[in-house]
Amino acid sequence: MSFTAQMPTKLLAEILGRMALSLAAGIGVRRAWKGEVERVPRRWRGAMETVGQALGAGESLSEAMALAGETFPPLIRGMVSVGDRTGHEAETLRELARMLDQVERTRRAFVRGLVWPGFQLAIAILVIGFLIWVAGGIRDEQNKPNKPIDILGFGLVGSAGLAAYLSIVAFLAIAGVVAGRMAVASWRRNGIVRRVVSPLPVIGAAARAAEAAAWCRAASLASAAGLDAGTLVRLGATVAPGIPLDADRVERRLREGATLADTLRESGGFPPTLIEGVITGELTGNTAEVLDRLAGDYDEEARQKFEASAQVAGFVIWGLVAALITLVIFRIFSFYVGAIQALAR
Repeated sequence: MSFTAQMPTKLLAEILGRMALSLAAGIGVRRAWKGEVERVPRRWRGAMETVGQALGAGESLSEAMALAGETFPPLIRGMVSVGDRTGHEAETLRELARMLDQVERTRRAFVRGLVWPGFQLAIAILVIGFLIWVAGGIRDEQNKPNKPIDILGFGLVGSAGLAAYLSIVAFLAIAGVVAGRMAVASWRRNGIVRRVVSPLPVIGAAARAAEAAAWCRAASLASAAGLDAGTLVRLGATVAPGIPLDADRVERRLREGATLADTLRESGGFPPTLIEGVITGELTGNTAEVLDRLAGDYDEEARQKFEASAQVAGFVIWGLVAALITLVIFRIFSFYVGAIQALAR
């Protein structure tokens, strides 16, 4: 059976967190996973059962997860594989759960920032619809007897205009959802969306900070597990595809005597603070701890910038609503002034 949908971050964090506790308590991985199958929503039970069957057949947890297709992201499978090879399954799962929790908190902060702009947009849509409906009862007796007045100038008045307007809104909403999914896919593929968004001052900076945080966290996990620099870079690339770094080139430069910090600087895709942190980690021998602290700093920076982006979106929507209200007032005022002037003549 093919599984193409990725499990939600929150659910995955809960599963990995409970698995870490079970393994640390001495419960076997097959028994611990079997307990998780009954807890997940029905949609994900098939993939979970596939993993459980593979574990029962003697496969490792990472190999079993690979059989579930895209249900589990590449980073999760890669880091679980590290835990399998090093014998630190519980510690790896615990760190992965913590990383996913942080990703989910950042996502929720961004969504919370969009609640008020979304409310404003909904109010604007309702106001426009109400004005279109009301316009059907207003007649221009001076110039066009018994014909409704198009207050907004959209050519939509009355019940028929309201139905057409709602159809347009529904079409735009569906198109927006489809476009959003395509944009996310393009972002993950390093497509045109990433090239357009990354240079932007607010949302682009937030996206870059979030990606740097993801890279630092993955690299921290890999470093703590004792992996070589090439594997570390490959794992980082699974969560930060926008950061240009060639694992083969990194390994070649390291064999030539360069440090990891040198190779990161040469790539041109890493912020200076991250490179400085790697230098400190290499000098002190605690690269994993330094990268973990940097990940927290970048997470906070991303959260603040995403909230600022939401505020900018709210300001833009507020400006559109204010412009709409001003337009309506002006058109109604012009209509009554014209009527008064016609009566005076």
